[in-house]
Amino acid sequence: MNDSPAPSTPEPSACPHEAAPAAPAPELFTWEFASDPYPAYAWLREHRPVHRTALPSGVEAWLVTRYGDARQALADARLSKNPANHAESPHAKGKTGIPGERKAELMTHLLNIDPPDHTRLRRLVSKAFTPRRVAEFAPRVQELADRLIDGFIEEGKADLIHDFAFPLPIYGICDLLGVPREDQDDFRDWAGMMIRHGGGPRGGVARSVKKMRGYLAELIHRKRENPGDDLISGLIRASDHGEHLTENEAAAMAFILLFAGFETTVNLIGNGTYALLRHPEQRARLEASLEASPVPGESALLATGLEELLRFDGPVEMATWRYATEPLTLGGEEIAAGDPVLVVLAAADRDPERFTDPDTLDLARSDNQHLGYGHGIHYCLGAPLARLEGQTALATLLRRLPDLRLAEEPTDLRWRGGLIMRGLRTLPVEFEPGNRSEKSDALSTL
Repeated sequence: MNDSPAPSTPEPSACPHEAAPAAPAPELFTWEFASDPYPAYAWLREHRPVHRTALPSGVEAWLVTRYGDARQALADARLSKNPANHAESPHAKGKTGIPGERKAELMTHLLNIDPPDHTRLRRLVSKAFTPRRVAEFAPRVQELADRLIDGFIEEGKADLIHDFAFPLPIYGICDLLGVPREDQDDFRDWAGMMIRHGGGPRGGVARSVKKMRGYLAELIHRKRENPGDDLISGLIRASDHGEHLTENEAAAMAFILLFAGFETTVNLIGNGTYALLRHPEQRARLEASLEASPVPGESALLATGLEELLRFDGPVEMATWRYATEPLTLGGEEIAAGDPVLVVLAAADRDPERFTDPDTLDLARSDNQHLGYGHGIHYCLGAPLARLEGQTALATLLRRLPDLRLAEEPTDLRWRGGLIMRGLRTLPVEFEPGNRSEKSDALSTL
């Protein structure tokens, strides 16, 4: 994981029981680390399971890497989600969230608040993610998946991130929020800038957040005058019936549902497809299962397989920021009040103390209580929708592009920089050119 030479073999010790020196600590947050962080996380789990380190932003935080400690931290009420509990200066506080959200007055969302406000807002939004509502959304997700594949199937090649994994959840969450179809391409542009994590022009993320904030304020005003059967209208109705949801809260909720509701799914589809392409025997098992049960919801292996892909190389590398509200002990380390804590989901989900052969991809793994969508009161609210989109996307890709293959060597692929999310910048693939769906001409526009 770093350029340091391997330590030489130690001279025989006078004491036969003297332990050999530990391997040097791996270098974190390099491009090499981003490509494959799992060896470094294995070292941390063994030697420094709760580790204080300086992040690329300069902020210092504790990294929690063992499954047991991670699960405890995710449910510990002493670890607040509110950035106001960060002991650092206001300048440092601005480095611990989504760029631009503070200036755009978009801080009051589920990822930044604690009970009782968290309980109130989550109750309002949870109505949009009931099993019934998600099931009703399934035909639209399938329509999107087929339409996007129709856009490149005749070419015999594609970038599955840009052409498929990115637009599918963006258009899906826009539909759920109630963003009109004619405005959804603007959202696609803003969202694309937000997930570049420094890969775009300087200040581009903050500008995109500001533009999105202005649009959401206007859309909330329009929905108040002409409500529909969508999430933003539902938030407005709740506010108008005594739930005390302010306009800033409504805008912040819509913003974080858009942001969290698409980037995790982009990475789930991208990372999941990449893992299947790198593990042909597992892909073959899944394809056989899909032939037997072509409907995504009826394939048992697809259901367990998606959970395994979430565990094996999930879309969220670290859970979002937490701050100690009082001194506490975690993994044998003393955490001071005000210290930031980052739970490394990617490390916890490869902990051999919890998972048998954790570095092996096994789509049929049954004992799989992974932390890919968190744990406790902040468990991902949109997990049912993400699972629907992930299953539909993978099943449709395998069904319609049976000879899908990587167009570049894995070592040539680049992962997006960033602290929280884990995802590929591009995923170039090749396949035999095929035909557009018979329903393509009848499908509505994206």
